[in-house]
Amino acid sequence: MGFFCLNHNLKKKSNMKFIGIIPARYASSRFPGKPLAVLGGKYVIQRVYETVSSVLDEAYVATDDQRIFDAVIAFGGKAVMTRTDHKSGTDRIEEAAEKLATDADVIVNIQGDEPFIQPSQIETICHCFDDASTQIATIGKPFDTIEAAENPNSPKIVLDNNGYAMYFSRSVIPFVRGVEKEEWLQHYPFLKHLGIYAYRREVLKEITLLPQSSLEKAESLEQLRWLQNGYRIKVGYTDVETVGIDTPEDLQRAEEYLKEN
Repeated sequence: MGFFCLNHNLKKKSNMKFIGIIPARYASSRFPGKPLAVLGGKYVIQRVYETVSSVLDEAYVATDDQRIFDAVIAFGGKAVMTRTDHKSGTDRIEEAAEKLATDADVIVNIQGDEPFIQPSQIETICHCFDDASTQIATIGKPFDTIEAAENPNSPKIVLDNNGYAMYFSRSVIPFVRGVEKEEWLQHYPFLKHLGIYAYRREVLKEITLLPQSSLEKAESLEQLRWLQNGYRIKVGYTDVETVGIDTPEDLQRAEEYLKEN
């Protein structure tokens, strides 16, 4: 795994400035208000914010809802109001970065519904920028079963030999020819994409100006717009699973997970 960005202690070495921006909307078709759902006595968004702010130089929640903004300020966090008409979290982050007039070298995008995001995962994505040629970074985790890899809601990443993404797909790629499917994991290290990103400041500005691409529309994966336009995405490696909160049932499972750990 030598071609991946690996985790080191971020505080010790980098002279670059990293800030985290956490996009958080109140509206959600499956779970309205989920950033303000309470998990183990704290808001979901508060758990994300506290982890991010413990690792990075600064952290902000970017929201389009006054209730979320007020809640973040009330627990001692920093927040910025953004427009309601953004088509993606990336666009929301770019608006927030503009409003903040930040001097950060790299902006890290952490989803507001990932209360179990680990400091090691944030540190790993930041260390992808030890390579001066890195424009965008994300992280991946090996699949445990081929059944999990077959889930179209868990995008797969195919890498080149230098740890850059060649493609992301909801399909199981690559196809392992001549091998029974239940044995595929023994022949190829299928990699699950986890939805945390980091961008150099100027690259973030550039990619939000790009029109939707044909591959993005086909797979409904925003990162394909960047690949199709020639941007390169470095992939960090994690062996830690994240647990997103998409439904009330997810919140219940997360409560049980907290009690057990």
